[in-house]
Amino acid sequence: MKRFARVAVVIAALAAIGSTGLLSGCAATQLAISKSDLDVQTKMSDTIFLEPVADSKKTVYVQVRNTSDKPDFDIAQDVNAAIAAKGYRIVTDPDKAQFILQANILQVGKVAPSAAQESFGTYGSALGGAVLGAGISAAAGTTHAGPIIAAGLIGGIVETVANAAVKDVYYSAVTDVQLKERTRVGVKSHEDSIHALKQGRSGGTIVTTSEDSDFRTYQTRIRSVANKVNLQFAEAVPPLRSGLVRVIAGVF
Repeated sequence: MKRFARVAVVIAALAAIGSTGLLSGCAATQLAISKSDLDVQTKMSDTIFLEPVADSKKTVYVQVRNTSDKPDFDIAQDVNAAIAAKGYRIVTDPDKAQFILQANILQVGKVAPSAAQESFGTYGSALGGAVLGAGISAAAGTTHAGPIIAAGLIGGIVETVANAAVKDVYYSAVTDVQLKERTRVGVKSHEDSIHALKQGRSGGTIVTTSEDSDFRTYQTRIRSVANKVNLQFAEAVPPLRSGLVRVIAGVF
């Protein structure tokens, strides 16, 4: 009877380990299926409304900078083409432009998933699988602890390999946009600017400027995010670029 009881404990332990590996495999499979298609979203932090103008005044001066560590992520020509397709004329002299568009790409690259996805990734780690096998063996008091522990370690290793093969990957592009709109004849905008300049740890300088301008100024931030299982940067770049261009041109 004792021998039969020990065999039953071993079978139960292996079944528990097997079910844990099965659940992990199902989770990895579910992730691979649900994130198999590329999902790209581009959002603007603040809406910009421009005053309608006559066709003769549809002129735009465009300046696009890239201060990220991905200098090849260039959207300047695409932005010009998208704005021109809406009936606007791109000019090279800002003094002759009704609108002045300035954009700076701040960040392009891989970003961390959400908190929920990060916690999902840590569930069922290799250590958990190994502890499960050792705990059941010690509680049963059986001499077959070695095979059970080995099975638990193998299950943990298999789970680790599966987790390494299936990754929920996000890439993003963050861009600051400033847009200036020329005011009507006789209308002036007054702008006050304050800049705090630090001088080491001991002090600093406050610089204040005040001026009248012929432009109204708007600022917004655009964030583009691409998500897919095992997503590669080369695959994420085209939709990130096109989404960013579409949102910027959509202001006009």
